Amino acid sequence: MVAPASRKTSPLPPSPHDFWQAFVPPGTYETDPNAGHEHGFPATLSDGRQLLLPIRVLPGDGQHAVASLIVNQASFAVEDGLAKALAELLAPYAPEVIIGVPTLGLLLASNVARRLGHARMVPLGTSRKFWYQQNLSEPMSSITSPGQAKTLFLDPRMLPLIKGKRVAVVDDVVSSGESMLATLRLLEKVGITPAVIGCAMLQGSAWRDTLAVWEDRIVSPLSTPLLVRMPNGRWQAVDPY
Repeated sequence: MVAPASRKTSPLPPSPHDFWQAFVPPGTYETDPNAGHEHGFPATLSDGRQLLLPIRVLPGDGQHAVASLIVNQASFAVEDGLAKALAELLAPYAPEVIIGVPTLGLLLASNVARRLGHARMVPLGTSRKFWYQQNLSEPMSSITSPGQAKTLFLDPRMLPLIKGKRVAVVDDVVSSGESMLATLRLLEKVGITPAVIGCAMLQGSAWRDTLAVWEDRIVSPLSTPLLVRMPNGRWQAVDPY
């Protein structure tokens, strides 16, 4: 039986590496929250274009999942599209310096800084160089790397670039908010309060509690929900996003 013409579907891409490779026209994929999602979640830009993201089942009971975005595996066209959209959201805050959060946020931060007309960006790091200082570090964790605690460093040579400047912090995805909170604590140690936080995607809503006082200064072109498995095996959004 042929499906009704009005029914949109989310077909399985030919192979896993075909996710996040292209923006598609508005309405290409099903977005009815009651229908659920089978092969991927279509994140949507403000202009309606969709980006199909793989659904990753979270550790635990196998009943919860998130839509995943890995910027350095995206096509250059998608990377550029996300950077352009994020730069437009950051521009009203008039940042003088872009600070990139490792690891995947560095790629996006560099692209965004160029689009804002900056000559460079300031990268934070998780690999300690011998001239780094312990007082310019902060422990951090990530939902995508459970059990792998890292230490975030600010190169002391970068201090003159950010002191007294309007700063925007850029990461790829904000999910639990813990990595961003570690970044903010590190910057607080040198007297820096960012004017704005930007990311390619806000994942779920857990970050709202962690970064509650920052919520009105966080911008992102994409938002995706926490997903729960439906009785039919499809995935349905369970939180506002």
